[in-house]
Amino acid sequence: QVQLVESGGGLVQAGGSLRLSCAASGRTFSTTTMGWFRQAPGKEREFVAHDTWSSGRTYYSDFVKGRFTISRDNAKNTVYLQMNSLKPEDTAVYYCAATNVVGTLRAEDEYSYWGQGTQVTVSS
Repeated sequence: QVQLVESGGGLVQAGGSLRLSCAASGRTFSTTTMGWFRQAPGKEREFVAHDTWSSGRTYYSDFVKGRFTISRDNAKNTVYLQMNSLKPEDTAVYYCAATNVVGTLRAEDEYSYWGQGTQVTVSS
């Protein structure tokens, strides 16, 4: 099993920045990709970004490209999501997830492990 714990959420004004962290523990060697998803009120959970450990490849949804950056610290088994130029529409609960699946890595059902989520609220 892999346990994931997010932190770093909060309230920020539009145009501001936040950095989310996701600390992984347990059988982390069994996972190859870490991803971030988000779910806004009344909406389905959507893919934000992922980082594949082995290849170093990252991928972003169009709506965060150029504003968000995913990175990791292997020594700490932690993945980060640096969020800049935040907009009110970025308000959501942000989840990190882990998987060892080879695929698009942009679908929820490709991820086996999930954190509890952290709330991000962007005020206008």
